[in-house]
Amino acid sequence: MTYETLQVTIDGKLATVTLNRPDVRNAFNDKTISEITLAFDALAQEDDVRAIVLAANGPAFCAGGDLNWMKKMAGYTHAENNADAMLLAEMLRTIYQCPQPVVAKVHGDCYAGGMGLVAACDIVIAADVANFCLSEVKLGLIPATISPYVIKAMGEQASRRYFLTAERFGAAEAHRIGFVHELATPETIDAKTAELVKALLGNSPNAVREAKTLVRDVAGRPVDDALLADTALRIANIRSSLQGREGVQSFLEKRKPNWL
Repeated sequence: MTYETLQVTIDGKLATVTLNRPDVRNAFNDKTISEITLAFDALAQEDDVRAIVLAANGPAFCAGGDLNWMKKMAGYTHAENNADAMLLAEMLRTIYQCPQPVVAKVHGDCYAGGMGLVAACDIVIAADVANFCLSEVKLGLIPATISPYVIKAMGEQASRRYFLTAERFGAAEAHRIGFVHELATPETIDAKTAELVKALLGNSPNAVREAKTLVRDVAGRPVDDALLADTALRIANIRSSLQGREGVQSFLEKRKPNWL
C-alpha cells in the first residue's frame, strides 16, 4: 500500500513505519491518523514481521497536531469533535495493542500528541538532544486521548507536573521519569535501535507476543486468587506450546532454537 504521510518498509523480520511530513515537523492530521491506523493494522497481520520501529524523517520526531487540522477542528460541532478524537484514540490503541513489539526511535523533538505516539510503543530510545513537551494547556486544551498511555509511561506524579505546567523538558529528564528507556547520541541512535531489534528478534516470536500481552493484562491488577490462576494458566499454556517446548529442548541440547 502507498501512503501519503508515512513510509512503511519491511526488511526481513523488521518493519519500519516512518512519519514523513518533515516540512511540518511531522505534525499529524486526520490523514496521518488514518494511515498510521491502517499501517499498524496491516502489520499486525504479517506473521513474518516480528518487530516494528516507529521513526520519523526530518529534524523533529513529531510536533503534535497539525495547525491546519486544528484550525479545521475549531469549526467542528461537539459531535464532530468527539468523532475526530475517537479516531485519534483508536490510532493510539492500534499501536498499543499491536501484537509485535514496537520500538520508538525518537531522534528529535516530540511534543503533545507525538508523546502519545511514543507512549503507546513498548520500548523508547531517544537522542539526548531531543526535547519533550505536553503543551496542550497552553492552548486551552488537555492531553485527554493520549493520557492513558502517557500516564502509564511516566507515572501519575510526573504527569501531574507536565500536564499542568506544559514545561518543555529534555531527554535526560524523560529518561529519569521513565518515559524513555534508553538515551543515545544522534550519531549512535541507529546502532542502539538495531541492537534492541536484534535482541527482540533473537527471542521466541510467540513468547514475545505473549509477554507483551502479559504486561498489559497484569499491570495494576491486585494479587488475588484470580491473578494467581490466570498467570499459572499462562505459564502452563506456554510450556506446552510448540515454541515453549522447542526453547527448553534447544537449551538442554545446547543448540540454537529453530526460530533463529
